[in-house]
Amino acid sequence: MSPTVTLTITTGKLSGKQYIFDNRSTCIIGRNDDCNLQIADNIDMKISRYHCLLDINPPEIRIRDLGSLNGTYINGKIIGQRKADLTAEEAKNIVLPEYNLGHKDQVQIGDIIFNIAVKTEVEKNQTPNLHQPPENQKPNFLNIIKNILNLATPDNQNLKVISNYQIIKSLGEGGCGEVFLAQHQKTQKLVALKIMLPAVAATEQGVKMFLREIENSKYLQDPNVVQLLDYGFAENTFFFTMEYCEGGDVWDLMEKLGGSLPVNIAVDIIIQVLDGLEYAHNVEVPYVRLADGRLGKGKGLVHRDLKPNNIFITKIDGKMVVKIGDYGLAKAFDLAGLSGQTFTGTKMGTPVFMPRQQVLDFKHSLPEVDVWASAACLYNMLTGKFPRDFDGDPWSSILNNHPVPIRERDPSIPEKLADVIDLALTEKPQIYFQSAIEFKEALLKAV
Repeated sequence: MSPTVTLTITTGKLSGKQYIFDNRSTCIIGRNDDCNLQIADNIDMKISRYHCLLDINPPEIRIRDLGSLNGTYINGKIIGQRKADLTAEEAKNIVLPEYNLGHKDQVQIGDIIFNIAVKTEVEKNQTPNLHQPPENQKPNFLNIIKNILNLATPDNQNLKVISNYQIIKSLGEGGCGEVFLAQHQKTQKLVALKIMLPAVAATEQGVKMFLREIENSKYLQDPNVVQLLDYGFAENTFFFTMEYCEGGDVWDLMEKLGGSLPVNIAVDIIIQVLDGLEYAHNVEVPYVRLADGRLGKGKGLVHRDLKPNNIFITKIDGKMVVKIGDYGLAKAFDLAGLSGQTFTGTKMGTPVFMPRQQVLDFKHSLPEVDVWASAACLYNMLTGKFPRDFDGDPWSSILNNHPVPIRERDPSIPEKLADVIDLALTEKPQIYFQSAIEFKEALLKAV
């Protein structure tokens, strides 16, 4: 059995109500009707609209107050509260610390009390993370991949997919991995070789869940999606061979051109991104969680971490071709509980390109969150700025700060185009464009 975290309400009209989490999830608690756990109505002013955030990665659970007026209590001790002279608007500028919760801890919000129950199942096949560096020390990804390549032979089934590859150079590094340009010694084919190192020891269940999710990504065969060639797991490290795009990513292109892109180039890039998203959101894949809980064939994959760094450029027959990269990797890594990071530092999405719906329901993000993110990318490409202002706590900023109309950032943006982008960034009561094709058609009419 997998580890679980159970929240049980012990007071009020919801007394006895239980919420059970058996995989990576987040939970916003408050009185607003779009909270994951709405524990009060708008009359109960003891509880803030967005009161606190739970970051759950069973068996771990953390909590952070979001600048509430009356604070959050753990075992009777207050852990977060904005000062009395601060308004809710001003409280967005503060970042309160996170706290670990454990078995039998008690959380009180207003008059509502939660009891925490943590069930831990130690797996027999769980192995230590041999590559995990001491705390606050960054892992040396080059040494890790060199060690793995030295072990890779055609006879080693776990490493067969990367045997005979030679590292040429690093293409970029992130918090939990790095991408290298590699060349196959026999065929001379160039690939992008990516490694991802869990920040916690990978359980057998976590590895299986991650690899199952990634198998879905292999089914993405579209000109506007970076092709995942193969993948594997060994030495507590995940590795992937992917299509190499020699033009780099859009973020690099923006930096080369002074921080933003001309309208024609930016729109062309996003049109191709939307083509890739329309395909990926509707493709048939083998492993999805069905309504009855079983795994079976389903339709569509959501990226959930679309940003200029994940949009790549190549040339085919002299024409710029745009490809969405890392499709599903961040989502699968986080859902499998392998990041070992808190919500603040997680890879489950980059806050500046994330709609509020994704914060409120991270686990069940729908295709429209990618459509919103594509509009946020276009906004960023045209202005060099992000759609909303981030002041203090990033998650509170997402929940409370509306996107700034794009012509307030740059009045030179054509008015018709600006109107479409502003519409695409509408989040309340729902994301305006529910599909990639809707946003694409609106863009084509505006340019």
